Amino acid sequence: MRVIAGIAKKRRLKSPGKLPVRPTSDRVKESLFNIITNLVPGSCFADLYAGTGGVGIEALSRGACKTVFVENDPRVVDVLRENLQLTGLGAGAEIIRRDVESALRWMCRKNYIFNIIFADPPYRQGLAGQTLNMLNKYPVLHQNGIFILETGAGEAVPEQAGVFTLARREKYGDTALAFYKPIAEEDKNCE
Repeated sequence: MRVIAGIAKKRRLKSPGKLPVRPTSDRVKESLFNIITNLVPGSCFADLYAGTGGVGIEALSRGACKTVFVENDPRVVDVLRENLQLTGLGAGAEIIRRDVESALRWMCRKNYIFNIIFADPPYRQGLAGQTLNMLNKYPVLHQNGIFILETGAGEAVPEQAGVFTLARREKYGDTALAFYKPIAEEDKNCE
């Protein structure tokens, strides 16, 4: 695991060892950031189910002004903190140690708004759809933002979920990325 580009390029990240996480592969991470490269500089980025922080750290390295990491496991959060220290990117980071729904509820109450939200829930546990439902319930994505959901390649994802419409889906081996856009404000009343 490493930072692929930006100010922390080539820095090695501490791996999770035997901790219960599955980091996004460098191949998938590189493909993801090739797709969203123009959206990252100056953005406010959220990394849900952050694990050891590889995706959110990549966003900071590539110019996101802030990344909020949501991770509930205290042992994994310790590795995430070490990775932020190794890369020197801690100043732009905020770690919320809660489950994703509790964190989204709290961020919604505090008026957090993100340009990009990335979520990598555990595969094949029904959390992909649940995460979309949570984002509908707690609207923290800017109306012109993008939500990216990492899933197992064989997992079904909805074309439409509340205010979100699937704009693009890419597969990389046993991993897939689904890119969702919120329905534009003026379109929400057309139902």
